[in-house]
Amino acid sequence: MNTYDRLLLENKAWAKEKVVEDPQFFERLVNVQRPEFLWIGCSDSRVPPDQITQTQPGEIFIHRNIANLVVHTDLNMLSVLQYAVEVLEVKHIIVCGHYGCGGVKAALSRHSYGIINKWLRNIKDVYRLNSAEIDALSTEDEQVNRLIELNIQSQVLNLAETSIVQTAWKRHNRPHLHGWVYDLHDGLIRTLMDMPANTPLPYPIYQFDNLV
Repeated sequence: MNTYDRLLLENKAWAKEKVVEDPQFFERLVNVQRPEFLWIGCSDSRVPPDQITQTQPGEIFIHRNIANLVVHTDLNMLSVLQYAVEVLEVKHIIVCGHYGCGGVKAALSRHSYGIINKWLRNIKDVYRLNSAEIDALSTEDEQVNRLIELNIQSQVLNLAETSIVQTAWKRHNRPHLHGWVYDLHDGLIRTLMDMPANTPLPYPIYQFDNLV
């Protein structure tokens, strides 16, 4: 059996099991999507958001990319963000990275990886702003994992600096922003930072003053 055939068989078994457990399960999903959470996570196959949080289809709106970045010129991410905030009206946005992230490790090196260099540049900027703290750590693993934490925090701030989030804060007092990190060694998520709606930004230049 081909590996992709196994995926199709597993899908049939999963769908059958869901109907046995709840005959109306799929009918409810067809008619409404009202998740409470937007998850911005890493594309790493070892970090599936629904499994590590034990959530069901329809509970989390998901966007994933290399190293869970929030880039202000990324129209894909911005489109997901706008839809989640303005249409789905999510109450929480979670940026979740993970220790041992290959994207962050690559960004901490001076090796060229081709087109992904443009993407990793965003992480290199986080390193540049925190190089003294990171370089003071004694091992490469410690340096990578600290940059992972700082990168997550930076992406949460990037979210708060968007007009999409600031407008929702002003109009609806939501969403609450969260920075989480997942540990592959024990399967646990740890909180790094929280930004409730209307938290003052550390750099006021990013705070828009004409939103209504």
